[in-house]
Amino acid sequence: MGGRFDFESNSPELLRLVDAAYAGLPRHRFSSGSPHFRVRLLLTPRAAAPAAGDRPARPELQPPPISMIQGAGFLGSATESSTFVVLSPAERTALVSVSQAMLRFPYHVRYELIEFAVFTLACRAQRLVPLHAACVGLHGRGILLMGPSGAGKSTVALQCLLEGFDFLSEDSVFVAPKSMRATGTANFLHVRADALRWLGRSRARSIIGRSPVIKRRSGVEKFEVDLRRKEFQLAKAPLKIVGVAFLSPRSGGTGPLLRTLSSSETLARLKHEQAYGASLPQWGPFGQKLLRLGGFEILRGAHPSASVETLRSLLLRGGITPRRSPK
Repeated sequence: MGGRFDFESNSPELLRLVDAAYAGLPRHRFSSGSPHFRVRLLLTPRAAAPAAGDRPARPELQPPPISMIQGAGFLGSATESSTFVVLSPAERTALVSVSQAMLRFPYHVRYELIEFAVFTLACRAQRLVPLHAACVGLHGRGILLMGPSGAGKSTVALQCLLEGFDFLSEDSVFVAPKSMRATGTANFLHVRADALRWLGRSRARSIIGRSPVIKRRSGVEKFEVDLRRKEFQLAKAPLKIVGVAFLSPRSGGTGPLLRTLSSSETLARLKHEQAYGASLPQWGPFGQKLLRLGGFEILRGAHPSASVETLRSLLLRGGITPRRSPK
């Protein structure tokens, strides 16, 4: 993420979640002077049990007790059931408070609290453009993958990974507008069970099938595949963005899968899919540079490998080589 993060906690369980998120990942830097960040993870204590002989107060008549909390330069108070994140980008610090009840959901603690704190600090302090996108690359060049739900971003990203592409991120990419270099966290890939049909009886299918299953708040269940394995190639440094490809759920049939978008089409799609990023001051220079690099639409082929070959063409030759869907 371009910086150095120090984590401290009163809970071994929370520190294990930090290791689950970041241990073994390549270290990305935008410059020699990487910013230093500090994140304090606080597991709130359980409420004290009533003493023997004491009659517990009726829950509806007495609110939960308030306790003082402090860490990472913050001071405040919260109930024992509180879970929250407080950030100070200017001080490059964050305080993450996790209740005992929330600790029963380690995926949500890691993804919604710890990774959120890290992403937000790195983005705000370095003035990066945050994107809800995937990113893969070859030889230091990267391409952004966007598209609506159901367009197959995770499936195409998985196929790229299996065919030797450098993997940067599945759904959160952060770009430095001046250099157009992108970073992300290539720790996990989340794959629906129906994506396994493209893998046959391969080793990859076996690896994914043995991976833990997580459940998003939407109710969708996916395999959570840890990418820190020798079988996968993770981007060792930030990738230089050379364009953006919008994956479409529409079939390309037997015609070309690749369509070049006009600047107005690219801009409209970017603003629609990246509403938050487009609201930030650093969006202006980033958007102008991305428009000059080019936007493309990739229709769905008969197999995800068709999309991969189209992306390979864009990354290696820097131009447009339309591919037809395999019959």
